[in-house]
Amino acid sequence: MLDVSEIKRSEIPWQRLTTAYGRGSDLPLLMDQGDSAEIANLIEHQSTLWQVTPWVLLFMLRDLKTKSPEDVMPEEIKCYLSVTDALSGRDVSAWEPVPQMTALLDDAFLWPEDEEEDEVLWEEEEPPGYAEQPFTSYYYYSYQLLRDAVPVFENIQAHNKDVADLASELLEQIKEIG
Repeated sequence: MLDVSEIKRSEIPWQRLTTAYGRGSDLPLLMDQGDSAEIANLIEHQSTLWQVTPWVLLFMLRDLKTKSPEDVMPEEIKCYLSVTDALSGRDVSAWEPVPQMTALLDDAFLWPEDEEEDEVLWEEEEPPGYAEQPFTSYYYYSYQLLRDAVPVFENIQAHNKDVADLASELLEQIKEIG
């Protein structure tokens, strides 16, 4: 189990983390609004996970644990499925991630405050946070968070007939990855 229980959403430098379509500045608001479809578009694109992915999962899964299973919507489960789809076929256990998930917030992996040079940074051979170890760590920690949430997904599957099939698919994918 990951020990990131003390991290608060306000401590994440969202504006210095990338999504599929730019910076992650809007993610706290999207999470507050429960816009799972838009969140899925930002944290996964063409089987690629982004710097924000494990952090978004951390906070979405925290919120999910506090919900009644009957209140979980299909879009929420589909958001998690977008991540397991990106993880599918990858040997996550073979990677050597950064030692702790919080290390992904080290300044060396973060983008500058100023977004003016983003286009230039993307053209570099290794933009900030996209060397092999941090990049594979986004996948590794995303998987660990989903794996740790299996009991929550099982409870949802058992108590919410509207998402039971999606939850079953999600659980199967998590099992296949591990």
